[in-house]
Amino acid sequence: MYVRKLVITLLYFFVGECFAQKPPLSNLFVQVSQKDERYLALSDGSTFIPIGANICFPRLISKEAEVLRYYNHYFQQLAANGGNFTRIWLSVPLFEVENKEAGSYDVQQAERIDKVLALAKKYNIRVKFCLEHFRKITNSPAPFPSSVPFDRPVYAADIATMEDFFLTEKGKKRYLERVDFFAKRYGNNPTVFGWELWNEVNAVNVKEKEILLKWTQEMLMEVKKRLPRQLVMQTLGSFDSESSSELYRTYSQLPQNQLAQAHRYLDTGATLAICQAPMDELGSDAVRTLKRFSPEKPVILSEVGGVEPHHAGPLKLYEKDTVGTLIHDILFAPFFAGAAAPGQSWHWDYYLEKNKLWWHFGRFVEAVKGFDPIAEKSESFYETLSNQLKMYGLRGAKTTLLWLRDGAATWKTELAEGQPARTVSGQLLQNPMKNARKVSFYDPWKNRWTKGKVSANGTIDLPDFRRSLIVKLEK
Repeated sequence: MYVRKLVITLLYFFVGECFAQKPPLSNLFVQVSQKDERYLALSDGSTFIPIGANICFPRLISKEAEVLRYYNHYFQQLAANGGNFTRIWLSVPLFEVENKEAGSYDVQQAERIDKVLALAKKYNIRVKFCLEHFRKITNSPAPFPSSVPFDRPVYAADIATMEDFFLTEKGKKRYLERVDFFAKRYGNNPTVFGWELWNEVNAVNVKEKEILLKWTQEMLMEVKKRLPRQLVMQTLGSFDSESSSELYRTYSQLPQNQLAQAHRYLDTGATLAICQAPMDELGSDAVRTLKRFSPEKPVILSEVGGVEPHHAGPLKLYEKDTVGTLIHDILFAPFFAGAAAPGQSWHWDYYLEKNKLWWHFGRFVEAVKGFDPIAEKSESFYETLSNQLKMYGLRGAKTTLLWLRDGAATWKTELAEGQPARTVSGQLLQNPMKNARKVSFYDPWKNRWTKGKVSANGTIDLPDFRRSLIVKLEK
């Protein structure tokens, strides 16, 4: 018994010490930081960095016991690696409370949501609920077996079109009564991170998209009235075209939209060239763009991954990415570009779970351990170095963190062409932080810290590494 307790204690020490943040007290809500509006904090003022993936709905299962086993497994994997956040769609058949008749709510379905939230609390995971996702009233069933339907036939009896739903008092009443049901049940639950009005609202089938903007402006205010203690936000479809740029500018600048979020995918069918770029560039570009649009808000890359051309299914190259080169960039690039969180992967099942890549979350947590972007008043910066190296940095008052990424190793070279990542050796770095007295390196691929030093001429000898390296500079 003594040996067993000792083993458990040691495991807690070695795993727990890698956490960037202590498990939050259960009575604290997530909010925009009052000290630095670019980041998030708990209601006691402590910095909160949401680290996790979309685990929006289980696929191909329907029984409650299976659903709870599913979420227990995923939450366990995420929490064991320092994760503290996920996103769940409330409008899928497994969780939809308005499933039989418009205006009538299924308490058994709500109790299922209660149980999933209880599991999230058990693992110290905050949940962002997405309220709706349908795009037509009828005739939009699940496009493939593991997907979800994109219609709401329960409304067809008294709402004929999507325009009716968004424009008429009857349609708005339907939406807000459903919000009221959730608000009464979860409005005082701090496990709930916040509420998204609609998944990718611009993809809804209406003739005039201006309808969606006006509805969003109204509903952001109405939903916040009902859920004042939790964050409220809206989302748009993949940021993959010039036309979507102006949409993102408009929606991210809405005063009532508390987070500036982006969805972006590696997609060779997209019209924006950046969507075929290396994953680190694809993700960091989305963050920098939103930061230009809304410098006063937290920016989060809230859906990111890889798809076949024009979103025709998950990226086939996922099968080759058994070491997780893509998820590594998905996590690191957004945060080091100044986002309030690491990127939040979409393909939680086809990619993360299938390739057993949850350990990458722990490597991100270890890399940023002890670095508080709010206390440091951090500013992001980017430079291209010699030998195809890219330097992403967060410059702080006392500490500067660098993420060095080898531009010679990309999804094209490693996954499409099968070229192994090279070893970067003999590289010198000019110290980007004045008066830095302490230098350390973290290799996220080996999970190893080493010490370094700044030479008299201000250069730093980098250790050998493959793909990427963290450099921590301290005064």
